Amino acid sequence: MAEADPQKTFNVHEAKTQFSRLIDRAHAGEEIIVAKDGEPWARLMPIEPAAKRRRIPGRWPELSAIPDSVWSRPLSDEELTFIDDRPEAERR
Repeated sequence: MAEADPQKTFNVHEAKTQFSRLIDRAHAGEEIIVAKDGEPWARLMPIEPAAKRRRIPGRWPELSAIPDSVWSRPLSDEELTFIDDRPEAERR
């Protein structure tokens, strides 16, 4: 395994005591190596920011193919009973 840069390498004990500082450095773009018994063991590195997705209207055209009357009609008593499974006495 290649030698790690000693200024960016911290043993486990040191990393535990300075963890907050190390993650701040990683967040700033630095790559930090955590070593166990002098051997590089893990890497702290920044996470790439999530790309903001732009909302695209009409993305699911199959939903727009359902007539509005299906979405806006009142539910029948049978459908309401199916949804609300409480005993009849508690519903009112």
